[in-house]
Amino acid sequence: MASGLEDELKRAIRTIPDYPKPGILFRDITTLLGDARAFRRAVDALVQPWAGGKIDKVAGMEARGFILGGAVAHQLSAGFVPIRKKGKLPYKTVSMAYELEYGTDEMEIHVDAVKPGERVILVDDLIATGGTAEGAVKLLQQVGAVIEAACFIVDLPELGGADKLRAMNVAVRTLVAFEGH
Repeated sequence: MASGLEDELKRAIRTIPDYPKPGILFRDITTLLGDARAFRRAVDALVQPWAGGKIDKVAGMEARGFILGGAVAHQLSAGFVPIRKKGKLPYKTVSMAYELEYGTDEMEIHVDAVKPGERVILVDDLIATGGTAEGAVKLLQQVGAVIEAACFIVDLPELGGADKLRAMNVAVRTLVAFEGH
């Protein structure tokens, strides 16, 4: 990836100090989403490795992953799978517990969201510790998905999430990295 793109995307991402707690630098992509050029360039960069290939579904994690995943799915002519917090989907679901910084939570997909053997890309805005993404990968694999990659705009490499996914044999694509957390 060209450093020009990385610089452009970094400039489009707002940093909010001490949110949600003191010492955290929150990387807010809503400013990137509101910048038509940066949003388009980010989606194009996420899609690029699979353009012209066969991806069956794009799975996006609630909530910013819905925005990015929908755009990526559209570009790839793929279906979209929402990964939601427990209790939000109306049909029969499959669920997976995942680790949070302080405790656990659960996420769900519809039982028929992915057919066994379908090629899936997981999309979210940011990878930090990787607990949510790890849970999403396991959930998708539980229903038979073949995970082609997990894609994020932002990586916080010091927190190790991308490495955790790579250790699960999942290819990881990130567009920008910020030091710290």
